[in-house]
This record gives sequence, structure tokens and C-alpha cells, in this order.
Amino acid sequence: MNTTNAGAGIQTHKLAFSGQGFEFFRVWIVNVLLSIVTLGFYTPVARRRTARYFFDHTMVAGSPLEFTAPLRKMVRGFLLFVLIYAAYKFAAQTGHTTAASIFILAAAVLAPYIWGSAMRFRLGSTRWRGLQLQFSASWKEVYLASWPIFAMAAVWVAVTFALKALAPDTPTPPPPLAPGRARGPALPEISVEMWTVIAMGVILSVLCIIRLEFNYKSLLVLRAGFGDQRGRWKPVYSDFVKVWAATVGVFVLSVLLAIALLAALMGGSYAMFSDMKGGVGARAFVFIALAIIGFVIIVVASAPARAYREARMFQLIWSNVGLSQVARFKCKLKTSSFVLLRLKNMLLSLLTLGLYRPFAKVNEYRIKVDSVTLHVKGGLDQLIGQLSKQQQDGLGDALADAAGLDLIG
Repeated sequence: MNTTNAGAGIQTHKLAFSGQGFEFFRVWIVNVLLSIVTLGFYTPVARRRTARYFFDHTMVAGSPLEFTAPLRKMVRGFLLFVLIYAAYKFAAQTGHTTAASIFILAAAVLAPYIWGSAMRFRLGSTRWRGLQLQFSASWKEVYLASWPIFAMAAVWVAVTFALKALAPDTPTPPPPLAPGRARGPALPEISVEMWTVIAMGVILSVLCIIRLEFNYKSLLVLRAGFGDQRGRWKPVYSDFVKVWAATVGVFVLSVLLAIALLAALMGGSYAMFSDMKGGVGARAFVFIALAIIGFVIIVVASAPARAYREARMFQLIWSNVGLSQVARFKCKLKTSSFVLLRLKNMLLSLLTLGLYRPFAKVNEYRIKVDSVTLHVKGGLDQLIGQLSKQQQDGLGDALADAAGLDLIG
């Protein structure tokens, strides 16, 4: 649906997704079966087919997006990733701890480069009405935005040294055992000060993760665009902190409700435990079953928090980004609707042993896309003509082709 505000010269275009669950199911089931048969080596082809399906059915101002990534680049990047991972596993499992440590250190140093290459590859493979997206961030900008990675590493190095300094020189002797009982492995003694240091490390790490997400998303928007028109970014770091803080609150509430449900379940089974015949073995089986159920409940309890964060972050970004001064986006995604949809999709996926997953993915993608509206100043045809001229005169093609390590398609 397109509308025009004549007074302000602004056209409004609602984004839309035309895909259907049954259509994507056919794509998904072929991807799954061929990935199993080829022991995972069909993965790059599967990812390309999935991306092309969603791009082809995402309508922006009446025209679909295009995913133009060459398959050979995705296959080459996937094989390179497999070789690196296999080398690391071999070093770790054969006792080459020094080599494994070098792999981990190299991964931390290369992480910004991999992210920047992946974003350049993804955006360079995205077209709309013949216009190609670009990601023009320099490697200096990418590494400067990645400082939380190195800060987090420094935090845990400091935590390690602090724990060694706080560890007692002479451990407290264990209490004597009754005759005939064997002593189990001694557990390390952790003081209040040590717990405080660990808690501080966790808190600082979470703040670093939030800052890294903010840095990467802002850099991605500000250095992405068409032709000479760069992205516009309005959110600030505190906006991300507020979303994460609210997410923690939703998670705590969900876990408390799950624990209450589990306690009621176990309380109702107490009489069964006391009257159960069959000895320790039968009771142990029931306790293990309850433990598994409890674990599942806790995992499921995190679903509302994850859906809440995803919806809030989508709202925050897509209501505060645009293209220079000529276009902007607005988002009307309802958090409650998305959370309820995620819970419904999880339940149906469990009941169908995962066969509902492609339908769930389509439903969640649709509710996001359909909530976004594009506002264009001066008319769409005028904007496209201007961007086409800028792209022909600019460096877009050269930047898009410099994909580097295309580890992520």
C-alpha cells in the first residue's frame, strides 16, 4: 500500500512479505535431507536457497529484493571454515594445548575481520531495482568498533589473576569421614571475595557484549547505503542497555514462574515417591525424569525473554534508521504479538518434532516485515534515478567485490 503526503512531498510504502509456509517447507525439507546425506556439505547451497526465497518474497515499494551472492564464494568460505575448525579440534583433542591456544587467540584477533568481510559480502549481494547495497567501512573503523572484544578478554585475564591472589594458601581440611565411606573429589573453596570478583567479571562482560552489539549495528547502518547516500542512525548506547535490562527482567519473571510450576509438579509427586515400590532404582528414575522436565521448563522459560529482546531491538532499529535525508523507516511491531507468536511456534514445533519450524520462520519473518513502512522524500522514481547515477559514478562495485573471507553468506 502506497500513500503520498503532498504537502511534505513524502511517499509512504509499506513493506510486505508474500511467502507462504507450504512453499518454504518444500525448500526447507530438501535442504535438511540433502544436508544429512552430504554430511553437512550441502550447507552453503541450503543457505543460498533459503536467502533467495526470503529475498524474492520481500517486497519493498512493490519490488522484491534480490540475493545475488555467487555460490562458488559461499562454498569456498564454508570449506575454509570447516578446515579451520577441524584443525582446531585436532589440536585440542591431541593435547597440543599451545596450538589450541594460538587458534583461540587468532580467532579473537580475526573476529572483527570476519565480521566486516561477512557484512561486506551480505550487503554487496543484496540488490533492489538494480541498485546494489554497499558496506564502505574501513578495516580501521571495524577494529575500532570491536574494542569490546579485547576489553572483555582483558577483564577475564584480570579476573584470573585476582582469583589466584585471593585463593587461600592452605586449603581448609575436609571433615573426617565415617568408617567404610570413600571420599569424593575435593571441591575448590570459593570465598565471598572470589564470588564478588566473578560477579564483576560477568557484569562487565555483559556490558561489553551490549556495547559490541551497539557498535556493530551502528557501524553497519552508518557505512551501508546506495551510491553516495549513507545510512542514518539515531539510537544511543543507553537505548540498548534499557532493552537488555528489560529482557533480564522478563527472563527472571519467566524463570520464577517456571520454578513455581516445577515445584508444584514435584510437590504433587512427593506422595508417589514415598509410596513407590521398587527401591532406589525406581525413585532415581523418577528424579532423573523430573530433572529433565525441569531443565526443559527452564529452557522454555527463556523463550519469552529472547522473543521480547528480538522484538524490542527490531522496533528500536527500524524506527530510527534511514538513508541520508531522503528516506527513513518506521516500525509498528507489537512486542506482545511477537512473543505470543514465538511461544505458539515453539509449542507447534515441539508437537510436530520440528516439522513446523519452516512455518514458524515464515510467520515470524512476515510479522516483522509487514510492520515496517518506508517513507521517501521527493518521490520514489526521482530517488531511484538519483541513486542509479551515483552508483555508476561511485565505488560501490569495487567495495562489494572486496569480500575477503566470505565465511558467512
